[in-house]
Amino acid sequence: MNKQESDILNALLLEPFINQRILAEVSGHSLGVVNRSLKDLIKADYLDDSIRPTVKAITEFKEKTPQRAIILAAGFGMRMVPINTEMPKGLLEVNGEPLIERIIKQLHEVGIKEIYVVVGFMKEKYEYLIDEYGVELVVNSEYAAKNNLHSLKLVKEHLENSYIVPCDIWCDRNPFHRHELYSWYMVSDLVDNESNVRVNRKMELVTVPESSGGNAMIGICYLIKDDADIVERRIEELCGNQRYDGSFWEEALYHKDRMIVAARVVHSADVVEINTYEQLREIDSDSNQLKTDAIQVIGKALNAKSDEVTDITVLKKGMTNRSFLFTCKGKKYIMRIPGEGTDQLINRRQEAEVYHTIDGKKICDDIAYINPENGYKITEFLEGARVCNPLNYEDVKKCMKRLRAFHELKLKVNHEFNIFDQMEFYETLWDGTPSVYKDYQKTKENVLSLKPYIDANVSEKVLTHIDAVPDNFLFVQQDGKEEIRLIDWEYAGMQDPHVDVAMFCIYSLYNKRQVDRLIAAYFTEGCDDATRIKIYCYIAACGLLWSNWCEYKRNLGVEFGEYSLRQYRYAKEYYRIVQDELKKQKESEDK
Repeated sequence: MNKQESDILNALLLEPFINQRILAEVSGHSLGVVNRSLKDLIKADYLDDSIRPTVKAITEFKEKTPQRAIILAAGFGMRMVPINTEMPKGLLEVNGEPLIERIIKQLHEVGIKEIYVVVGFMKEKYEYLIDEYGVELVVNSEYAAKNNLHSLKLVKEHLENSYIVPCDIWCDRNPFHRHELYSWYMVSDLVDNESNVRVNRKMELVTVPESSGGNAMIGICYLIKDDADIVERRIEELCGNQRYDGSFWEEALYHKDRMIVAARVVHSADVVEINTYEQLREIDSDSNQLKTDAIQVIGKALNAKSDEVTDITVLKKGMTNRSFLFTCKGKKYIMRIPGEGTDQLINRRQEAEVYHTIDGKKICDDIAYINPENGYKITEFLEGARVCNPLNYEDVKKCMKRLRAFHELKLKVNHEFNIFDQMEFYETLWDGTPSVYKDYQKTKENVLSLKPYIDANVSEKVLTHIDAVPDNFLFVQQDGKEEIRLIDWEYAGMQDPHVDVAMFCIYSLYNKRQVDRLIAAYFTEGCDDATRIKIYCYIAACGLLWSNWCEYKRNLGVEFGEYSLRQYRYAKEYYRIVQDELKKQKESEDK
């Protein structure tokens, strides 16, 4: 049977045959297709002469009947800022009903009770579904580092005769059925520039060039046994390749230039994927989740109503925080919401003190609001700003000049950022878990042995940024002139200002030649050997500091890939470089 014949046979199982015209309306196919298909179905013994399903047809229906469902609900839902800081996307409410509960109820309506929900982010919020609806929760511990292809791998043995459903959809009509005769993937009739596929005349889903537009991909899929077996093998194959860590599960449906399953096209109003705050507001302006704490904070800070907060767009997730761009009263702002575990890492009162100290000096971005209790921050958006390119020496020289000028202001605050104390503190946050590095204790001993040399060569401590990395230097145009603003002062405190030079190096993943070049850019008058060696010491110490920080974040499910490994390498390599430099210095003195 082809797709059209299957649709017509399915319609005949649901309702007895009356006439071809009614059958065309129910099946969604033309009168010509209906007439041709009826002849072929009778010829193939799926229908008898009275146009009733035969034993053969009923047997095939039973073999392909939906038996289970998999709901994918592990991800952050990053585009749902600011809601995703308080609630996982599957529990967003439309008309007072959580999305995932509506999906489960619609599955129950067609007799499907075997339901697996793959969870990760805020997994505890879904626990009640076990008792309320009898679902089975499957935990994806890698949800922060890998996409939902890896979620589906955890339940791959349940793909046969199964619906696969994203948790962030709202379906006006029930998209599930008691009977299915073929595998399909659901798309809408809406054109979407982010879609990878379009429906051709044969109702196949063929790939389209990037950004050329295709049918909006809804994400609901049904798999019969033969196709489920293929998808299971593909999932195993793809998950074994790191290239696909960030892939969506649909990658397993492709063969060459098309999907292995047919298209099921629905009207864009019948099934809505809710990816953003704006989409939720459009479908249900009274949803409880629209009253999120962040929106209320914006309203109070900017003296605005919630409907004046528009154009909400997620920004790239930072290493510590989540941020989003929004418009209010014709002006653009950025709101920062602290990320996982930052309450352990950042003293928000101290951060607020730093911002108070630098206020009005045009050193940082313009702060519209900061909360010293929870770290919520609103800043004015700097239109056309760009970050420093650490591989562009002209950029680097300008940034070092700006950094030096800031240091020479010799600003004071009431707290210090102690590198070695913080290093120990981050280690305590591991809760007794040993380091992932086999030689950690030896590396730590070596780094700690550099402290006396550092202490002996610190001349003065001033307000230091600590996180003076390329991404935190913004180049902006103000009144026709280029200015550099230094942003993100979470770790700032009293310290040797030369720590900022070391921090720039290790975040840029500089080699020693690039490190020496940066030092020359900061010290335009020349740098003495003792200060240069001290900066090497800071590179070793700060490398271990951020390596420990990365180990803590890894325990929270946040992975930083090469960055974390390189920080640990800085701790080891620059300890050796310092020893070599001190040896050379001693040999020179002995001559």
